[in-house]
Amino acid sequence: MPRIENSVVIEADAPRVFEITNDIGRWPDLFDEYRHAKVVSEERDGRWTEIHFELTNPEGSTWSSWRLLDHRELTAVAERRDPLFPFRYMHLRWSYRQVPEGTLMTWVQDFEVDDAFDVPLPTVVERMQVHTRQNQAGIKRKIESGI
Repeated sequence: MPRIENSVVIEADAPRVFEITNDIGRWPDLFDEYRHAKVVSEERDGRWTEIHFELTNPEGSTWSSWRLLDHRELTAVAERRDPLFPFRYMHLRWSYRQVPEGTLMTWVQDFEVDDAFDVPLPTVVERMQVHTRQNQAGIKRKIESGI
C-alpha cells in the first residue's frame, strides 16, 4: 500500500488552521486542483462533524468524498467515495499540532491505484508527493497572509 506523508509548519494557531483547511466551501480558494466544492450534508455532534461533499477538478471530473472532523484532537479522516477511479481506495488523515512556530499540519494519504489505470505507480507517487507539497505551501502562504 503506497503512502504519501507530508508536513508543513504554518505560523497560526492550530484551531484556526484546522477550521480554515476543513471548510470545504473554501477549497477552490485554498487548492489549485478544485474548481468547485459542494457540501452535500454536514452534521455536528459535540466534538465530531461528519461531512459528505463533492469536488470538481479544473477538467470537469467530479467525485464524492466523506470526512470526519475531531474538533478536540484536531484531526480529520477522509476517504474518496465515488467514483474511486483511478484508485481502488484513497484514505486520508490530516492532523494539526501546536508547535512553538505555529501549527504542524501533517497529511497522510494511503491508497491503492486501480489496475486499469495506465500510469506507473512510481509516477503516481511522485506526482502526488509534488502536488501535496505544493498544496501545503500554498495553504501556508494564504493563511499566513491573512485569508
